[in-house]
Amino acid sequence: MRLAEAHALRNPEVSEELMVELDRARVVQNYKIASNVVRMGSTVRFTSDLGEDRTVTLVFPGEADIAAGRISILTPIGAALIGLSAGQSIDWVARDGRVHRLHVEHVANLAASKVA
Repeated sequence: MRLAEAHALRNPEVSEELMVELDRARVVQNYKIASNVVRMGSTVRFTSDLGEDRTVTLVFPGEADIAAGRISILTPIGAALIGLSAGQSIDWVARDGRVHRLHVEHVANLAASKVA
């Protein structure tokens, strides 16, 4: 929540979207989250209505590197992905204001596989 609040002035739309997701969230211990649910550090393969088939890892802003496939939680796609599980779809608003749809094909969580 602090991260979203800290970026509210720089990127209000994405910050607000992330805060909405966090308001809906329940805090639980990592091992209680199903292995196919997107969380920080998850590697996610998704397809989009634009014909994209991408694999990305969800990271904090300082670790983001688009070329390496690491996207920030403070991007429209990053905020949209958090909390989804394999098989789910969501509409998200791109920075240009257009609405797109993405579908989560697969989620891998290193931490979850270590616990299981």
